[in-house]
Amino acid sequence: MGRGDFYRHKYGRGGRGRTTRAPAPRPEDNNHNHNDNHNDNHNDHNNDEGESHCADRAPLPVPTASWPQLADLFHELHNRNYGAYHELKCARFAFDSRAGLCFALAFDHVQGDPYASPSRAHVTVAPASAAFPPALYQSKTRTVALCDYLTRVFARCARTSGADAKTGSTSWQGAKGGDIAVDAPGQHVLERTSVNVLPTGAVEVRFSINLPARGRRICGDWARAVVVETLPQLVDQSLVFARQDERKLWAHVQSVEDQETLRSMLFEAGLVGFVREGAVLPRQSGASDLPRSWDAAVLFKSPESMRRSFTLPHCGRVTGMGIPRGVTLLVGGGFHGKSTVLKALEVGVYNHVPLDGREFVVVDPNAVKIRSEDSRSVVCTDISAFIDNLPFKQDTTRFSTADASGSTSQAANIVEALEVGATTLLIDEDTCATNFMIRDRKMQQLVAKNKEPITPFISKVRALYAQRGVSSILVIGGAGDYFSVADHVIMMDSYEPRDVTAEAKKIASDYCEVQQDTEFGRVTGRIPQKCGFEVNGKVVSRGLGKIQYGEVELDLSAVEQIVEPSQVRTIADAIQKARSFMDGKRTLKEILDMLESEIDRTGSLDVVGFHKKYGFYARPRKLELAAAINRLRTAKMMQ
Repeated sequence: MGRGDFYRHKYGRGGRGRTTRAPAPRPEDNNHNHNDNHNDNHNDHNNDEGESHCADRAPLPVPTASWPQLADLFHELHNRNYGAYHELKCARFAFDSRAGLCFALAFDHVQGDPYASPSRAHVTVAPASAAFPPALYQSKTRTVALCDYLTRVFARCARTSGADAKTGSTSWQGAKGGDIAVDAPGQHVLERTSVNVLPTGAVEVRFSINLPARGRRICGDWARAVVVETLPQLVDQSLVFARQDERKLWAHVQSVEDQETLRSMLFEAGLVGFVREGAVLPRQSGASDLPRSWDAAVLFKSPESMRRSFTLPHCGRVTGMGIPRGVTLLVGGGFHGKSTVLKALEVGVYNHVPLDGREFVVVDPNAVKIRSEDSRSVVCTDISAFIDNLPFKQDTTRFSTADASGSTSQAANIVEALEVGATTLLIDEDTCATNFMIRDRKMQQLVAKNKEPITPFISKVRALYAQRGVSSILVIGGAGDYFSVADHVIMMDSYEPRDVTAEAKKIASDYCEVQQDTEFGRVTGRIPQKCGFEVNGKVVSRGLGKIQYGEVELDLSAVEQIVEPSQVRTIADAIQKARSFMDGKRTLKEILDMLESEIDRTGSLDVVGFHKKYGFYARPRKLELAAAINRLRTAKMMQ
């Protein structure tokens, strides 16, 4: 199909701008048969500028072209200026093979330059071709698990076929691009936009593709090989039920469903956490989230006094250590596994893939990891429960600072988490401010109470549970005073837990009782002001810990329950979406609840996006989104 034919098919034979007419099918079209690495700098909301002339004709229906016409178009584009690739957006392209595979390809964004962020496209496989049993997506949990599985299969097929291998020449005139990438998941099963199962049974995959070039000239033949020939193979192998290992697929979905069920059972059982017998908690290294090999790892063995059992829908009876509500300490010598257990519980708010080792390590879904965070911004937060009577009469009921200390940052982290619904706090002594956690007798004798503005956490932890129902799980290695306030004490000894509650209580009784506050204090809802969230420039996410929000850098490196870059991408756009709900009256919690409700109502994270069919989102909890909003240095709040 020549360029003139293409536009006549697009706009009709009466000239540009008139009624759109889809390309007429050619007789041979129906007989045609073809036998991680995404750039994090994606949130450039200006990166669609310069889209082709057809981009401003959105109201016109997009015509459908055949797969051979797509091949012809790549032939026509060969060796033209790179911007001519924008013609790909002027139609959707239908693939229909003799073997029964039917799908449509559409380009949602076409890069304007070979060095720009990759182009984005999506494929929708017809229900009859995909043919996944409705039982696999009959609930939200199953749908998330199925989409996660298919994303992994697509990523694996792209990797094994070499389709994800980018060619990058150091020479200006060298060939570059040609790779197809999907949002490849890690060990966690998250709600994503990479693959979607539609109510009709159609399956949609969203991916990026670096359209190949040599210098700034189109490599049309190479693009044809990648899109016209390789892509149908990936679709056939990864998005068609008949091509899947049915046993593995069902095992994946059922495992996720069992984990979700187990987590939902915790509250009624009086627990905030559960670690399954035989779990593999250690990871391969600090740079890898993969499990340590089973022969090298110490399998988790629960103490008999804390052993609990649950019956799950698919795997049946599971047994492990139940962590009751209240105050629980994890103690023991250094390098004996205390922090390893807590880290596993941190990510127990998420489901995991089979054989991860942490599949049945679950925690209260509203559990939040708390730590100190020097230099963070705090805006109009009531930290008077922990810090009061500051020098120069500084008001701590509306405390703001651009440079928080360790203790004030930790106080703010707790109060902000409680403000939006946290019900369990996870705390590791190693990452806390010492003066916030404890104040021993000798220091109390030297520094009078009226000269110390900090009320340590040890004096509030009981009131926090008694008055607000908020439990705490703490790793404690050097502050034995916490024995006096604990409900349960677990000692890790060579990675094996022992219930030492009785011994710890006896030791505590031999010493003076720790002073406790009977009142926790206030948790005040704050009202975000719209003017504090305007963007002066672009919004760009970088990895797990950074968002460039206009001219301001947002540091999320201390928000430890963000586990994938795709969650950071979602947070970057969700902050701007949340801004649309700000009216000067709604509290932060109300705004986040509205956003969550809209996502749930529409069934898609697309509501946060400024990109059509964006495939690189993964859903964060509202607790992490709130943490990001609270750390934005331009944020403005009022009470």
